[in-house]
Amino acid sequence: MTAARPALPRSETVILVNGLWMPGWVLVLLAWRLHRRGYRVRRFTYRSVARSVRENAELLQKFVEAQPAAVTHFVGYSLGGIVVHALFHDHPHQRPGHIVTLGTPHRGSAAAVALARYAVGRRLLGKSLPALAAGEGGRWPWPPRVTGTVAGNFNCGLGRLLPGPAGPSDGTVRVAEAGLPEAADRAVFRVSHLGLLVSPQVARAICRFLASGRFGS
Repeated sequence: MTAARPALPRSETVILVNGLWMPGWVLVLLAWRLHRRGYRVRRFTYRSVARSVRENAELLQKFVEAQPAAVTHFVGYSLGGIVVHALFHDHPHQRPGHIVTLGTPHRGSAAAVALARYAVGRRLLGKSLPALAAGEGGRWPWPPRVTGTVAGNFNCGLGRLLPGPAGPSDGTVRVAEAGLPEAADRAVFRVSHLGLLVSPQVARAICRFLASGRFGS
């Protein structure tokens, strides 16, 4: 006899927030995996170079207000996690829900600092430069929300081409940079920065955290 499946969280919405330079379609696979677990998934995309983190947080607030959900979770990828942080800083009264960040440099990125030494690098980072190189978001208190951080330690990506502090890295963001003292739980996977979005193991861990506040095993 087949065991009954657990009730799916149909009333819960997950908002995925992409990272620097990334179009919304890169979130499609992760969105599909969360949808299969019963979540109502919405992708928020934004102009990461032309607008600042706080400007994009204002747009995210409007996006959230348009979602009919009693519970709203946020999954922020890379710079997207900082946009989520800015959202709660400027609009703290959000619906119940958890936050998961994937490869987010919460206190600043050594790779971004190295890139910002060059004029072309500053142009590439655009208005996201203060958040990534100066760790702007690190000066804001973290919201009183159950939060989990995910990092990768497969060193394959842009960061390998830039000078900076040594240490385990996903190729773009160091494991130490992706940590957050206020996090209820943290997980590290053998994936690259982009791999955080496509790994089925990471997707399963996100679902466990959204359901229980822990990544589990």
